[in-house]
Amino acid sequence: MTFSGTFPGGTSVSRLSVYSGSTCADSLEGGTPHVHTASTEAYVVVAGRGTLQTLDAHGLRETELGPGSTVWFTPGTIHRAVNRGGLEVVVVMSNAGLPEAGDAVMTFPPEIVADPERYREAATLPPDDVGKAVERRRDLAVEGFLRLAGGGHEALRTFYDSAVTLVRPKAVRWRGIWESTVAQETRRTAGILDALERGDATHLLRSALMESPPHERWGMCGHLRAHDVAHPIVHTPEPS
Repeated sequence: MTFSGTFPGGTSVSRLSVYSGSTCADSLEGGTPHVHTASTEAYVVVAGRGTLQTLDAHGLRETELGPGSTVWFTPGTIHRAVNRGGLEVVVVMSNAGLPEAGDAVMTFPPEIVADPERYREAATLPPDDVGKAVERRRDLAVEGFLRLAGGGHEALRTFYDSAVTLVRPKAVRWRGIWESTVAQETRRTAGILDALERGDATHLLRSALMESPPHERWGMCGHLRAHDVAHPIVHTPEPS
């Protein structure tokens, strides 16, 4: 049994400063509404205040966010982070690697989400003037989100069907990512439990310290300081 480089539980972690400084059509500041098709996401609020708007088969909901708030939402929960003053969040995602590989689908208007080429064009950020492109992308997703919120169950089901059509070609690759992260971590823990039942301490000799420095990028909900949990720095090398 070797040590694992994956962040605990096969999750990923990043720090998020929710977008502010420009308002959407509904006069709110915040991020780009989107849905995850395979992964659960958690917010741990560390500073500021805001609101989490969510939309699912049970309707539209608003949850107040403040320091210490901890909320999470499962695949299919359309979510939008609204900044009401300095909102800073630690984001924990299940299935490390899948969100980065395109697990999320933004709530563009239905005619765009139903067309893979138009969706790709709307979702892609050009290298020049990224700040303005992020705002345009967000505003387009907010337009679609507001239409979904007023469109009832049928509009939501149509969006879900289009979202699955968009991500379906990626599912085979995602399974490989999942096998090397979440499934591997689960098998590793099962092996440790087997060893403990035998009274075997050998795995403790293979302990390691790892670190993942942050790198900044433009996210859907705000400025991200993401951590590459798949390629950590190993400070404690495995004994030969």
